[in-house]
Amino acid sequence: MATTVSAKIYSHHEKSDGTFNVKYVVYHKGERKFIDSPHFVSKRQITKDFDIKDKFVLKWLDETLDDYRILISAINSRLDFFTCEELRDYLRDSNKDIDLIEFANYHIDYLKENGREPYSRTFRKIRNSLIDYFGRTNVSINEIHSNMLYMYERFLKAPRTISRMNQLGKMVTTSENGLSKGGLHAHMRDLRTLFNEAKRKFNNDELGIIRIKHYPFTKYKVGTPPASKVRSFNSDEVIQIREAAVPKDSRVELARDMFMLSFYLCGTNAVDFYHASQANVINGRFEYKRSKTQGRRQDEAFISIQIVDEAKPLLEKYLGKLNSRYGAYDYLDYALYKGMKGLRNLTDLPELTLYWARHTFGTLARNACRMSIDDIAEALNHIDNGHATTDIYLAKDWSIVDDVQSQVIQLINRDHDEPENITSMNPTESRSTMRIVSA
Repeated sequence: MATTVSAKIYSHHEKSDGTFNVKYVVYHKGERKFIDSPHFVSKRQITKDFDIKDKFVLKWLDETLDDYRILISAINSRLDFFTCEELRDYLRDSNKDIDLIEFANYHIDYLKENGREPYSRTFRKIRNSLIDYFGRTNVSINEIHSNMLYMYERFLKAPRTISRMNQLGKMVTTSENGLSKGGLHAHMRDLRTLFNEAKRKFNNDELGIIRIKHYPFTKYKVGTPPASKVRSFNSDEVIQIREAAVPKDSRVELARDMFMLSFYLCGTNAVDFYHASQANVINGRFEYKRSKTQGRRQDEAFISIQIVDEAKPLLEKYLGKLNSRYGAYDYLDYALYKGMKGLRNLTDLPELTLYWARHTFGTLARNACRMSIDDIAEALNHIDNGHATTDIYLAKDWSIVDDVQSQVIQLINRDHDEPENITSMNPTESRSTMRIVSA
């Protein structure tokens, strides 16, 4: 049966004020789907058979129906590949502007729902910076063009003042430095990824649906990333962090403890500690699926790490408690950011973030312990694309991870006395009261 579009009103659609919304009806493959129109008519504008008699309304409706029929004709032979719902959506949305901020929110929610919350924060940064740049919460995707990207790049490189809602629901204004070369490259790369995801959602080449017709990254080139600077410490600097005398129950104490806990447990990320509980402790091992890459690997990024004596008091102190202390991971992330600044001032280290613990662990394993890159990748729970097929057939040998972990920790224990007067950091003081249990 032929595909048709028409305008109808139905008696059961009467509103409380006595008016009726006009519906566009799409009939295709024996099904009917409806599109709401912006037009409302009263009983005076319709016949007793509920046909529209108002010529002014009919004029507007006919113009839209003609546009729909032109779109259907343009589809031509591909029409058979559309379901009625797909055709309805295509006609309804063909001239609808795409709001990139709205899509960013959709994409962030999608990533969260699929267990990729850490990755979703990448696109939240993109969304927020676009809102800052345009000064509004609605940004058409057509406003993302090559000239805009060059101006946006200058905006990102300059110092700026930003306002954000904190965990208490209060607006907080802070000053931020401009992005570094590396930070700028990552930001523009992530914006390009968001744009590509929007094209993937709204365009369908097979059906001839091209709602996003331009691609600004053809002219504006993101380029190659600059060489990464060293983000690791030597063993003496790790000891300096471990032995730092910090105020009790402070963010600085949190930063020091989490840095060392991450270092002891092979560079585990803060987000994985945040979501962990006693259920992740099995037979004296800390077992979890790495949040960053869980959704992209066949093994779900699972790893099993032995809980060494140095890590036990810290796990006792924080395991299962971080997510109750901080209502969302973002609040823990901010507390660590502030704490690391304080810890850096105490230790006189030029730079310090929690991620340095992971880099330091890997660098010391390679350069000081002379461990193989493959074994270090295993300990860091990295994806090895070169061996992806082979890994499917191999059972995991966690003793490899244990060996890397043991040799790296020996570096900061060898020829050094146990630290004294350090808040909650002496393993021998807490070991007797340790309640890490097997699950």
